Formats: sequence, structure tokens, C-alpha cells
Amino acid sequence: MHQEIYQHTFANGLTLLAERMPHVRSAAFSLSVRAGCAYDPPEHLGLAGILSELIMRGAGSRDNRELTLALDGLGVDRSESVGLIQMYFGGATLARNLGPALELYADILRRPHLPEEELEAARSLALQELQGLEDDPQSKVMVELRKRHYPAPLNRDQRGDEAGVSALTINALRSFYQRYFQPAEMIVSVAGDIDWPKLRDLIERLYGDWRPQAVAMPFVGPDGPSSEHMTKDLDQTQIGIAYRSVPINDPGYYAARGAVGVLSGGMSARLFTEVREKYGLCYAIHASHETMKDRANVICFTAGKPERAQELLERTLHELKRLKDGIEGEEVARVQAGLKSSLIMRQESTGARASQMASDWYLLGRVRSVEEIQAAIDGLSPESIVAHLRLCPPKDFTIVTLGPKELAHSHSD
Repeated sequence: MHQEIYQHTFANGLTLLAERMPHVRSAAFSLSVRAGCAYDPPEHLGLAGILSELIMRGAGSRDNRELTLALDGLGVDRSESVGLIQMYFGGATLARNLGPALELYADILRRPHLPEEELEAARSLALQELQGLEDDPQSKVMVELRKRHYPAPLNRDQRGDEAGVSALTINALRSFYQRYFQPAEMIVSVAGDIDWPKLRDLIERLYGDWRPQAVAMPFVGPDGPSSEHMTKDLDQTQIGIAYRSVPINDPGYYAARGAVGVLSGGMSARLFTEVREKYGLCYAIHASHETMKDRANVICFTAGKPERAQELLERTLHELKRLKDGIEGEEVARVQAGLKSSLIMRQESTGARASQMASDWYLLGRVRSVEEIQAAIDGLSPESIVAHLRLCPPKDFTIVTLGPKELAHSHSD
């Protein structure tokens, strides 16, 4: 399938990406600004998360209600989220409404009201989300796992903490906005039934006069993985495991993804068959690969009855460590089928394509073609995955547990 992918970087540093998909009648867009939670002031952890909520409450000539009605009137299915480095704004609508929708978002990003009278409502939502984390043991253990595995400030959770959220002022929010919302390294990504020259001219008109200012990347502290147990009276002991892998720009990236696919991804994956099915130690068990620009990790989760949690942890670690001892051809074929299926489905979704292009540009400085990804998937073999695992074996685990009793484990292989 021929892809029509376009790219243009404006003088102020904003990059526009687009893929023309003439067979659809919709268009999706992703706007990302370098203002993620890694930039939160230490005394105001959770600021970026509240800003992503407050920034949608009035912009340009429209107050909160008028802005919401305008977006709804265009049929925009919208979302906002906060990552470590970037804050994301996304939407999808009919292709004919793309221009007006992008005009509204230019107001949101460049001329938000950040109304003081709306701060308490946004703060209340943030505090409720933090309190909800205490009632969600799986999410809680994964937040704590990342906090202990990643170096600061890459170990932050966008929800922040109660002290930071409670202390937040409108002046702190506005100061953060003024400092970090600017066009340098901003990415606008659009996929759907688009006209490239018109889209490029529109983005030039909406953002071309926005002057950039220098913003340094956050200082990343030293790695300091540390395992921990948190005691809580639960019916199931929650277990989070993390270990280093290779990032997306590494030659071994697809082999690393293949290895995680052998472990997790369907009812015939090893963690499911060897830990859940054979021994009945847990209901849920899974692993995923997380990549940043310069580092990556494999993150695993499982949970089981406290009286069998020690065995659950040991058998899970055993499966991770024995992966390098050999992989079957049928396991790789299953992984390839899953990756290709996911690739095809992303190709058919305007929202997924807009997000994927933005992610590729941020992580790699280019957009991968379908052919490149397909070739990499086709190139996977038991030998290539095992060779990667021998170079980069699962070891030096960070383990965080939440439950009635502490579990015994070693940090290494």
C-alpha cells in the first residue's frame, strides 16, 4: 500500500506531519507540546496534569461553555493526556471540519484563559484521581514500580501527589504555561482525507508568528533501581517487575519486542501458559515494552493469593530468565501475526496513524514506513531473538510488591 506522508518544519521549530488517506471521510489530529510532568516543579507535582484539564476551559474569544459547544458542534472526539516529556491533545472529526477544529486548538494552545475560578474544580478532579489510586492496587503497584526503577524525573506519575496538587496556585499554572508552551519541537500530526498544501498553509497561518524560546530538557538523575514491599491487607498480592531493554533506535529493538511478544500477548504466550494455566497461580499476568528516546524497559505485572505469591514471583522470574535458552518457531510465528495484525489495524485508523507519526518523529526524528516495519517483523526468527537476549538478558530486576507479606527475591539473574 502506497503511503502519502508529508513533513514540514517551520522556521519557529514546529513540525507538521500528515498522511493522506483518501479512502476515509474523517481526519484525526495529534498536537504535542514539550510540557510533560517531568517539567513539574518539585513543589507542585501534578501541575501538568491539572494544566491539561484547565487549558480546555476557555480559549480565545470563547469561555468554557462556548468552547465546549464549539468542539461538540464540529463533532470532535477529543482527548488530552500528559506524558513524561510531552502533553498531548488529540481529536478526530469529519474531514470537512478539520480546519475549524484546528483553529479552535490554536486558540487552546496559544490563547487559553486558564480561569482562576475553574482551578478548584480541576484540583478536586485531580485529588479524586489520586485517592482512586489507593483503591486500585494494580495501578498503585505500577506507579510505585516506575518510581523506583526509572531515574528522576522520568519516574514521575502525571497525577503528582496530594501535597503538590493542594499547594498549586493559578500563578504557578500560568507561569508554567508561559515557560513551556511554545512552538519549538511542537509536533502537529494529521491523518485522513486531507489536502496537504491547504493544511500546511493553515498551520503556517495559525502558528507561524508564534516565537520560540529555549527550553532545556529536564536533567535526568542517576539510575537507582530499588526494590520495595508495601504492606497492605489485600486479597491478592500485587507484583510489579521491571528490567532494562533497548530503545526504538537500537538495532535490537524489534528482537526485544519479539521477546516480549513470546512472553505476553495472548493465551498461548509463555507467561499465560506456564504461570497461569499450568500452575493456576494468578488470573492476570502480562508484560510490555516501554521505549523512550535513549532508554527502554520491560514492565511486568501479576497478582495472586498471598499464600502462593512467593511461588508466583519465582515462577515469573524463571520464565523471564529462561527465555534466552531457546524459542520455538511457532512462538515467533504467533508474535509476527500479532504484530502484523496490530500494524494493519493502526494503518486503518486515522487516530492511530496521527499518534504513530507523532511518536516516530519525537523518538526517531522521522516517520517509519509500513514497509520498513513489515520487513523488520518478517525478519524476526528464534535465532535473532535469542541472540538479542544473550546480549541483553533479563536481569537486575526492580521488584515492587503490595500485599500482606514481603516476598523474598534477588535483584540479579
